[in-house]
Amino acid sequence: MDRRSFLKTTALGGSAAAATTLAAPAYAQGKRTLTMVTSWGRGLAGVFDAAQYAADSITAMSGGDLTVEIKAAGELVGAFEVFDAVTAGQADMYHAADYYFTGQHPAYQYFTAAPFGMTAQEMMNWYHHGDGMALHDELGEIFGLKSFLAGNTGAQAGGWFRKEISGPEDFQGLKFRMPGMGGQALGKMGASVQNLPGSEVYQALASGAIDGTEWIGPWADEKAGFQEITKFYYTAGFHEPGAALTLATNREVYDSLSPAHQKIIETAAASAHQWNLAQFLNNNGAALQRLQAGGVKVLEFPDSVWDAMGVAAKDTLDGYMDDEIFARVRASVEESMAASSGWIVKSEGAYRAQRDRVMG
Repeated sequence: MDRRSFLKTTALGGSAAAATTLAAPAYAQGKRTLTMVTSWGRGLAGVFDAAQYAADSITAMSGGDLTVEIKAAGELVGAFEVFDAVTAGQADMYHAADYYFTGQHPAYQYFTAAPFGMTAQEMMNWYHHGDGMALHDELGEIFGLKSFLAGNTGAQAGGWFRKEISGPEDFQGLKFRMPGMGGQALGKMGASVQNLPGSEVYQALASGAIDGTEWIGPWADEKAGFQEITKFYYTAGFHEPGAALTLATNREVYDSLSPAHQKIIETAAASAHQWNLAQFLNNNGAALQRLQAGGVKVLEFPDSVWDAMGVAAKDTLDGYMDDEIFARVRASVEESMAASSGWIVKSEGAYRAQRDRVMG
């Protein structure tokens, strides 16, 4: 029996328990310090900012009753160990990209970004007005987590390369950093894919341990310094069209909080999402101009590469369809995306095209 089934069984308890008057839940009293572990190096542009914003918001909105102490990657546990640390009770909450944890469950991919998946706006449509939040909660219940989206990078860049990419064959043997199922798709195209924490990517690229990398977008990439190593930059990628970040709290810890404090965590996460998305989108344009002025060659993948990425992405996603939760999450995502994208394209998309044409 998996944890989710166990929790459902014990929570419902059968007819005898249903007839019993349940005691009011006991909430911890007084001031508390919650330890947040993150997948981000301290000060890592944008992503660590989102964690800090959420932590500060929880502390401020609770009037100091909840103080969130942030531990950057490596300060308590490693960048990819935060999930297990929180499920085990070693830390109270994490801030990360949930697609780092597809080894725990493949459906977590969709709560960051899936290849050829949702934009940031489509993600929020699904999460808040579709099945997204409920599915995130169902998935978290298996592992003893209460999770909320708490940041978004917007559309991520295709990445940095040591040479131009002229066709799918250029990925054969390419040592490339890309996490999640996007990385698995590149592996199907012949790349040698590595999943490195953000704080380790610059050194790996500089040393030649990898031939190329994606990270986030112009602003965060400029801050990371990749332009010091290579000058070929692809600005549109297939892998993360609107990558969300997650704030997840150990469910026992969350359940021990008062309803008011629980709502503060949820509200702080939602605020961090919008603030962080605006932060990335506000800074990317100027950063791209600076990169170009510094000699970076801004490129787009040819259609043949996009086509190969599409085939590889579909094959990757299809490979997980025997998992019932993954299949339900994927179906929900694709249904929501189809329903919401039509109006966005015909309204905002058409307006943007005309604005650029008319206003220059």
